[in-house]
Amino acid sequence: MLLAADENFNNDIVRALLRRQPNLDIIRIQAGLPMPGVFEVGRSVPVRTAIEDILLLVECSLEGEWEGYILYLPLR
Repeated sequence: MLLAADENFNNDIVRALLRRQPNLDIIRIQAGLPMPGVFEVGRSVPVRTAIEDILLLVECSLEGEWEGYILYLPLR
């Protein structure tokens, strides 16, 4: 699954995701470009929660499943 993070996304989360799963495909994007799906992580979401939720989505989602959706984290 390809993940994208815009310029405002927490770099600590990106680095931690890549440490935990080095083969993740994460790209940085500029806001306003069309996206196949977006996971929004609010600033109040604990870093650990964001990491666990994103990894869960990566492992349990089908390719293209979130196309056209915006999903707000945390999942709970």
